[in-house]
Amino acid sequence: MKHQLLLGAILFSLSGSLLAAESLCQQKEQDIQREIDMAKQHDNQRRVTGLERALTEVRAGCTDEKLKSAHSERIAEQKHKIAKRERELKEERQDGDKDKIEKRERKLLDAQHELKKLEAEPY
Repeated sequence: MKHQLLLGAILFSLSGSLLAAESLCQQKEQDIQREIDMAKQHDNQRRVTGLERALTEVRAGCTDEKLKSAHSERIAEQKHKIAKRERELKEERQDGDKDKIEKRERKLLDAQHELKKLEAEPY
């Protein structure tokens, strides 16, 4: 029984290592292929065509370095957007308009949520 548990734990850890070894470009290809399959199931030919074009582009020019760089750039842009939203909220709090303050707070929360979502993505 102990040997079976040990073997199971080893296999589980190896499968995680193998998934981590998969390149970001391969993950992106698989994600696009999954989207293509879903679009086909829903009979959405326009989406299939667009996704197939995206898949061709990924296969032709994708590198992990490009993906990481683009992802880092999107995160930096989102952080810049959050800083802007914080400044706008601060200015609005000085003016004191309750409706505008609430609007700015919602925009800031949306921007922060988007940043967390970006940070959770692998690419």
